[in-house]
Amino acid sequence: MADDSSSGALRFLQKWKGRIMGEPEPTLRDQIEDVIDEAEEDGDAPEAGDLSEVERDMLRNVLHFGEQTVGDVAVPRADIIAVPESIPFPELVKALADAGHSRLPVYRDDLDSITGMVLMKDIFAILADDAKRAPSAPFPTRQPLFVPASMGTVDLLGRMRAEQVHLAIVTDEYGGTDGLVTLEDLVEEIFDEIADEHDDAPVDLLVRHEDGSWSADARAPLDDVAEEIDPRLAETDVDIDTLGGVAFWLAGQVPEAGTRLAHASGWTIEVTEADDRRVLAMRLYPPTDAQEEEKSDGTD
Repeated sequence: MADDSSSGALRFLQKWKGRIMGEPEPTLRDQIEDVIDEAEEDGDAPEAGDLSEVERDMLRNVLHFGEQTVGDVAVPRADIIAVPESIPFPELVKALADAGHSRLPVYRDDLDSITGMVLMKDIFAILADDAKRAPSAPFPTRQPLFVPASMGTVDLLGRMRAEQVHLAIVTDEYGGTDGLVTLEDLVEEIFDEIADEHDDAPVDLLVRHEDGSWSADARAPLDDVAEEIDPRLAETDVDIDTLGGVAFWLAGQVPEAGTRLAHASGWTIEVTEADDRRVLAMRLYPPTDAQEEEKSDGTD
C-alpha cells in the first residue's frame, strides 16, 4: 500500500512540476509507449500472462497507426492492377487469376476514370451458374470508396467498416487516381505483412555482388539504400523516396533499359529493366578509386 501511495505522490509532483515549468503533459499514447520501452529495456523475457514481444510490437503499431495518412500506406498508382470496362469476360477471369487479388478496379478510358471494382466472389457466382453467358455481356461491378491522400488511416478504417467496402481509390487534388488502399493494407500496418497463398515469395530489394556492384529493385527505399550501400545515393534536391525515383530524377524522364546514369556521388546507375511508365530494376556500380580521390581532394 505504501508503494502505491509513493508512486501516486510521485506522479502528482511530476504533473505539477510540468505545469509550473510550462512543459506539455505527456499524452496517453506517450505514457503507454514509455511503459513498453521500459519493459523492453529490462531485457527480461515476458512472464506468464504478460504481453509477449509480438503483442508489444502490435500495440506499438496501434499507437502510431493514427499518425499516418492514407497517402502513407497507399499502393502507388504505377503498381495498381486494374481492368477496362470493355474487357471480355474470359479475359477478366484470367486477369483476376493472374493478379491473385479478390477485387480489382475497373476503369473506362484510363486510371483517372475509375468507374467501379469487380469482386472475385461475384465472378465465381457467374462461373458456378450453368447458364450460358455471352463473352461480351457486362459483368457486375461495385462502387469503391474515393478518398484524398490526406485522410487519416483511422478515418478510412472507420469508413470501410461502416460502409462495408474494402477498397478505396486515393485521389489527387485534380480528382485523378493517385493510389489504392485495401482493408488488408490497413490491417498490415498493425499486424505487419500478412502473406497468403497468392503472394509471391519475398524478394531482396538490394543484392550485393562480389565485384562491389549492387542489383536493386526500383522500389528500394532511399533510407535502406543509404544504410546498406552509400548515404550519398540518398542525397537529392527533390522529394524522392525510392531508388527508381532517383533514376527518373537524373534522366529527367523514364529512362529506357540499358541507360547509364552518372550520380554526383560517383556511382553509376544502369537501368536494367523498365517499361513505358517506370523503372523496374537497375545495377549500381561504385565509384572508381580515381573518382574517390578527386572527391576527397575537392577537385570535382
